[in-house]
Amino acid sequence: MDVNQRVTILASLGNHLQNLSGESKAELYAKMQNYNNWFTPKQSAIALEGICRYLDYQQLTNWIEPYSIDNNSIPKNIGIIMAGNIPGVGFHDLLCTLVAGHRARVKLGSSDNILIPWLVEQLKDLSPELAANISFEERLSGMDAYIATGSDNSARYFDYYFGKYPHIIRKNRTSVAILNGKESEADLELLAKDIFTYYGLGCRNVSKVFFSDISQIQDFMKAMEKVNEALEHHKYFNNYEYNKSKYLINSIPHYDNGHLLLVESKDLVSPISVIYYEIYESLTDLQESLAGLEGKIQCLVSKDGWFNESIALGSAQAPEVNDYADKVDTLKFLLELN
Repeated sequence: MDVNQRVTILASLGNHLQNLSGESKAELYAKMQNYNNWFTPKQSAIALEGICRYLDYQQLTNWIEPYSIDNNSIPKNIGIIMAGNIPGVGFHDLLCTLVAGHRARVKLGSSDNILIPWLVEQLKDLSPELAANISFEERLSGMDAYIATGSDNSARYFDYYFGKYPHIIRKNRTSVAILNGKESEADLELLAKDIFTYYGLGCRNVSKVFFSDISQIQDFMKAMEKVNEALEHHKYFNNYEYNKSKYLINSIPHYDNGHLLLVESKDLVSPISVIYYEIYESLTDLQESLAGLEGKIQCLVSKDGWFNESIALGSAQAPEVNDYADKVDTLKFLLELN
């Protein structure tokens, strides 16, 4: 099977997913939520929409066009260790492996083991031959290469066991917003999507905001008030109540709009229901600070992407198929194994 055939089949999978009945989606989303309560139907639908965006035929063909893909290469066994923080988060690694013509040996994240196997079953109905290149494993020994995603602690474990093989090992990352005071209320509501989608559990979620002036905080918190549906989730609400109590008991200054806490901190990764912030003196100082944190930041977002190497507000959770985690070209890595 050559790459064009694989792309055609994957695009057919995308079309199939787009045309799923409401009943089929509801059944899938219920299973996902029963297994992991963070995966509400709304969040699962966002994840499935993102996968469908990857599987658009034109997007796929445009994506692979710059690469040299040898249809006669010998398939390799690729061990993929998936995270489980958001629904289907490891699908892009699986997609890259299939497009490159390799065999995917997948170890699922412990919190996300419904959506990926379900997708593979859908693929099997369309192409048993392509789906046969995917298997689910408990142990991934003896692979030709590894792609592993996890925490900073698990990354040390991955490096110990897989470091001698070709590998991509991903650690903790988060995302950051840069505001300059020119943002409208609508712009800030777009930022709310970057903050609250998946309840802030993903590496593409904004957990830190840089303001150019402290006066912007009031407008920011007011705009966030409109996005209060997170409180309907008991786990989010429990996190909010816990963090609020902690700040009150310890007399830590903070802003509170009823469902989001804003705390000044040099740290990047904030707890669920909390956003850290800093006030920057100048763009030069800010750029120097961020340069030192490059290995910890997944996305930078700003109004219309005005800040250097940033993307537009509201787009952090809508990556395209050529947006690679940690800016490491996964497809290139896989193709160079041949």
